[in-house]
Amino acid sequence: MMKKLLIFIYLTCAVFLLTAQNSTGIVIGFYNVENLFHPSDNPQKNDDAFTPTGLYHWTYGKYTRKINNIAKVILAMNSWHPPDIIGMAEVEEASVLQKLCRDSPLKEYGYRYVHHDSPDARGVDVALLYRADRITILRERAVPVVFPFDTACRNRDLLYVVARLPNGDSIHIVVNHWTSRYGGYAPTIPKRNHYARMVRALADSILTHEPAANILITGDFNDYPTDESITEVLRAGDIDLLEHSERTLFDLMFRFLKMQNIGSHKHEDFWGCLDQIIVSPALLDNSGTHIIGQQAHIFMADFMVEPDDKYGGYRVYRTYSGPRYIGGYADHLPVFIKLKTEN
Repeated sequence: MMKKLLIFIYLTCAVFLLTAQNSTGIVIGFYNVENLFHPSDNPQKNDDAFTPTGLYHWTYGKYTRKINNIAKVILAMNSWHPPDIIGMAEVEEASVLQKLCRDSPLKEYGYRYVHHDSPDARGVDVALLYRADRITILRERAVPVVFPFDTACRNRDLLYVVARLPNGDSIHIVVNHWTSRYGGYAPTIPKRNHYARMVRALADSILTHEPAANILITGDFNDYPTDESITEVLRAGDIDLLEHSERTLFDLMFRFLKMQNIGSHKHEDFWGCLDQIIVSPALLDNSGTHIIGQQAHIFMADFMVEPDDKYGGYRVYRTYSGPRYIGGYADHLPVFIKLKTEN
């Protein structure tokens, strides 16, 4: 009798813990993995630098190490409980995502991916990884971006995905990688503003049909939360003003502006949040599916950074330092949120 009672208690506790994990354990993140190229030469893409004979002497061994490094970051991101969904930037093609999901430590978690080849001149795209045992993709599509003032420019698409969570709720996710500041900040402002305009239109369309929609907009925006593309064009506000604002999008990275030496990316001596998570008010409500603590997080483990001898403090441990291979991870840190979902 005692043995049967112990077995019953054990099974009851196991069910309880599993239920608790399912109700509070949804993690969604984003990671710019920096030049995740396959070492083969694709004549349709400007990827020559990342081939064995190219500038970076990008061999299959270095590529495999990069894959395993990215997998390590993803595994460690949520205290070694991998995220359910993670957007990605700077992936070259579907084959690198397939290797990441099936031929790295991530293979134990049943990840699948959503990806579309974009017209980007360098051949880098955005993508989405998700755990197929917990997340169902309801629909997805690439959203092409064409600048009316520069129609010849080949740009990275937006990725729009609607996913169903374990509790049956759906979430609209937009993965971004906006035009970089390479060539100068001011000359590239119109390009990032155009991206912002397109994302705003997409969000408005969703909210028109579903006013209480769960929307999560994430990515590498190559702008900071206070730049005009975010505050004026996308019209994403500070969550601290949530109760007194009529805005329909809120940037969770504003809180990091009040902290020193914290950000997702370091430029010279400045840490800032180029990588952001922007959400609709429905995800900030404390009922139903919502973000725990109304906060986003930046993940930085000791193995992801190294001493910064030039500017002081630390810097992100990259794959290359200039053209010199050092075997690190990426030039950005991942960002993520934790969702509480109740069945």
